[in-house]
Amino acid sequence: MEHKKKNKIYIIDVTNRDGVQTAKLGLAKLEKTMMNIMLNDMGIYQSEFGFPLTKHETNYINANLELADLGLLSPMILEGWSRAMRKDIEESCKNTNVKHWNLSISTSRQMIDGKFGGRITRDFESKDKPSVLGLMADAVKTAKKHGALTIGVNAEDASRTDMEFLIKFAKYAREHGADRIRYCDTLGYDDPFSIYERVKILAEEVKIPIELHCHNDLGLAAACSITGAKGAIDGGVDAYINTTLNGMGERAGNADMVSVILALKKSSGFDEYKLDDRIKLKKAWRIAKYASYAFGVPIPVNQVAVGENAFAHESGIHADGALKDRRNYELYDFEELGRGEPETIDTGRKITAGEYSGIKGFRNVYGKLEIEFKDDKEAAKVLDLVRYANVHTQKPLTNDELKFIAHYPKQAKQIMTVTP
Repeated sequence: MEHKKKNKIYIIDVTNRDGVQTAKLGLAKLEKTMMNIMLNDMGIYQSEFGFPLTKHETNYINANLELADLGLLSPMILEGWSRAMRKDIEESCKNTNVKHWNLSISTSRQMIDGKFGGRITRDFESKDKPSVLGLMADAVKTAKKHGALTIGVNAEDASRTDMEFLIKFAKYAREHGADRIRYCDTLGYDDPFSIYERVKILAEEVKIPIELHCHNDLGLAAACSITGAKGAIDGGVDAYINTTLNGMGERAGNADMVSVILALKKSSGFDEYKLDDRIKLKKAWRIAKYASYAFGVPIPVNQVAVGENAFAHESGIHADGALKDRRNYELYDFEELGRGEPETIDTGRKITAGEYSGIKGFRNVYGKLEIEFKDDKEAAKVLDLVRYANVHTQKPLTNDELKFIAHYPKQAKQIMTVTP
C-alpha cells in the first residue's frame, strides 16, 4: 500500500544514556561502543551515547566520535545528553567535540516545586530567580555558540505539564533554535489515547518535530510511543521515538526497541505511517542477545520477538495450525529478525582470551576469527589490550569485541582509559 503520510518516524536509541541508568546495572565503555556499532549496523537514526559532562565518559565519547569520522559509526548520529544549564554545556565542550545535543529541564509544577524547591520559577514570574524558559533558551544558545548542529529540547515530565505551558515552552525552544521537542512521559503516566491527543495538539500548535520518550511504569511504553508518534505525524511533523534495547532503563524501563519497530511495521493501524527505511530488522536478534549478555540480564522467555518462546507452539491446535501455515499463529517470520541460525556450543577443548592469556592461546583465538597479525609486536600489543578489556568488562570477550580491538586498537585503548 502506498504511504499517504508525508512525514516519517525515526528511532533514537537511548540505551547508552537512559538504559545504563538501570539500578544496580551498567555497561563498560567497550560494551557501550559495541552497542553503538550494532545500532549503526541496524540503521538506527541516532544514538544518545552518553553524558559529555561526566569525566569518566570523556575518552569513550571522543573515541566514538573518532570512529564516526572513520566511518565505523556513520551515518548514525551520536548525540549527547545534558541538563539545560549553560555551565554544563560549556564544561562539556571543553573536553568533547559533541555536535548533537538533547538538553533537558523539568516543565511540570510537580517537578519544578518538588525538585527545585522554589529556586527556579517556571515562567518569568520573578526578576530575582532563574526560570525554566530562560535557562532552556540560554542552554540552546550556548550549544549553538559551541557549534551544535542539532538540538533537541527535553520537556521532562511533559505528560504532567499543563498544555498551555507545554505549548509555550515548545514555541520558546523553537524560536531560540531548537530542532525538536522531546515529550517525556517521565513516569509512564500517559495512556495511548492521552498521549496521542496531547502530542497532536503540540504538533499542530508549534510545528516542530517531536520525540517521544516513554517509560514503562504501567507497561504502556511501546504503545504510548507509537500512538504518540501517530499524533505527531497527524499533527503535520516528523516523529522520533526513543527506545532502549530489551526495554532497559530506570524503574520498569523504557520502550523496547524491537517491540516498537515491529509494532510500526506489523500492527494494523500503521499502513499509512512510514518508518525510517534504513532500519534493518534482521539485525534485531543479534543486538538483543548482545544487550542481554552485556547487561547480564536474561531475555524473558516471552519477550516480544526475541524471547525463547516467541515462536514456540505446544498446544495441539496451535502446533497443527502453525505447521499447516505459519500465518495461522505467527504474525511475522522469525527470519525477519535474524533468527533461525543454529546456535552451536563447543563441547571439546576451548581456548579463550582473557586477562591472563598467553600469546599462543591468544593467537589460537584470533586464528579462529581469521585475523592474522603482521608480526609478534602487533600481536603482543593487541594481546595487552585484550587483557585490559577483560578486566574492563569483567566478562569473557565476545567475538565482535575481539574483532573490534584488533581492527581499532587506538580507539579501543582510549575507550578503556579512565583517569580519576
